[in-house]
Amino acid sequence: MSDLTESPAWRELQAHFAELKDLHMRDLFEQDAQRFSKFSTRMGDILLDFSKNRITDETFDLLLKLAKDADVEHWRDQMFDGEPINISEFRPALHTALRNRSNTPVMVDGENVMPKVNRVLEQIRYFSERVRGGHYRGYSGHLITDVVNIGIGGSDLGPHVVCDAMKPYAQRGMEVHFVSNVDPTHLTEILKGVKPESCLFIISSKSFTTQETMMNAHSARDWFIRETGNKKAVAKHFVAVTTNQQVAADFGILPENMFEFWDWVGGRYSLWSAIGLPIVLYLGMDRFEEMLEGAHEMDLHFRNTPLEKNIPVILALLGIWYNNFFDAQSHAIMAYNQYLRRLPAHLQQLDMESNGKTINRNGERVDYLTGPIIWGETGSNCQHAFFQLMHQGTKPVPADFLIPAKSKNPLGNQHCVLLSNFFAQTRALMMGKTAEEATAELKADGMDDEQIKEVLPHKIFEGNKPTNSILFEKLNPRTMGSLLAMYEHKVFVQGVIWNINSFDQWGVEYGKVLADDIMHELKTREHVDAYDVSTNELINYCMKLKFTD
Repeated sequence: MSDLTESPAWRELQAHFAELKDLHMRDLFEQDAQRFSKFSTRMGDILLDFSKNRITDETFDLLLKLAKDADVEHWRDQMFDGEPINISEFRPALHTALRNRSNTPVMVDGENVMPKVNRVLEQIRYFSERVRGGHYRGYSGHLITDVVNIGIGGSDLGPHVVCDAMKPYAQRGMEVHFVSNVDPTHLTEILKGVKPESCLFIISSKSFTTQETMMNAHSARDWFIRETGNKKAVAKHFVAVTTNQQVAADFGILPENMFEFWDWVGGRYSLWSAIGLPIVLYLGMDRFEEMLEGAHEMDLHFRNTPLEKNIPVILALLGIWYNNFFDAQSHAIMAYNQYLRRLPAHLQQLDMESNGKTINRNGERVDYLTGPIIWGETGSNCQHAFFQLMHQGTKPVPADFLIPAKSKNPLGNQHCVLLSNFFAQTRALMMGKTAEEATAELKADGMDDEQIKEVLPHKIFEGNKPTNSILFEKLNPRTMGSLLAMYEHKVFVQGVIWNINSFDQWGVEYGKVLADDIMHELKTREHVDAYDVSTNELINYCMKLKFTD
């Protein structure tokens, strides 16, 4: 047994779960008229209502005790202070320094990193304002109208979700595109819609050696040279976000068009760094800084607010409650806003790459579930897809519901319809429908007793399905920054309690090594027998199909 599962707080939660597991939220609401006021909290205009969860006052107190026993506050302070909490890579995790709008010193190995952060922000401002203002043009004098970001993982998902979400704030006449997949179709289809003389390519790779990114980068450069017949113009149309200046220079990128970030910036936390360059080109530096300010506000809330009112801490504890005690192995994200359609994809990487671990910080195998499977879709599309499973299926699926009170596109009463669905679904998941209620409805529909008897079991909804409602005034850069930082801190808190390192991703690296080995085999076109029989035969069959006329 591990220290976590042997801890007094964990054992108390196990005993409490045995007593609570059959309680219904419908009854909890009936018994306590103050339930909403007790189980909701705010930061700015962001309201978290967590009253529709299978918790009581005692549950909440025990979860808070679990956080205190895990020393969440101490680990939180270590992260903000630049301590090397990424223990397997011996470095800090300082994405919070990137949005440190207070500009208070953040020390790493005796050096204040804030001057470096501010220098890169100024470089980004200068470059983006020249592009957006028409002073930086393509090799033939054309305005830059299209930005193609080539990256993968955090170099793609973070900027992508922000650019999608903040489209109403984008510069007129500017389009941004994202290429991540090594499948050549991804790049090919995007290149069909851009012109080389007005297109700017951003190559985002810390090492400038990431396989998928560099293959797409070289293919994009080949296309550019082929279309323009001008190899020297590469320097005008390609920029890099990297730490490897020499390789970027060999690619053809000018030193002044290289944007730095640091090894204490993890990929999935990097959109706040120079990786956010496509965001700045699309929205402008002022909007990007508003987003940084919103994230900084959440940082301050996370660092300074008592745990019982702390939004990221509460979300983390509720996730542990369902993951580890109810055996809910997934968590759904329902964004009732079309602009947030990429949010589940971003949060999948953030959460599952951070906390998908079996080894704790002591190098021991855990004996409890760690990170859940993250998935989701936009509302109300999700209601016509997988909500059937959530309402009447056999798997528990706790979920976050997010919505702005005001729409950027107020067409008739459509946003009110969206809001009504948001409120109705969380209520329906919580309340369910009893046999008595279903019988009354069926009678009102004119069914006789025999028909009711046959149909009734299918009309009953168990309810008692937990949800968090996250409501805010409108989706703007400041709120977007706060929401993204909120989820980053939630993931961090869960990692602390599970005693795992949320800032490495060795599983990702392992797959890359194997792929390099197999790539060599594919190039030889010879019969393969170096691996297990399944892999050997799959490769051999594939080569037969691929290389046989």
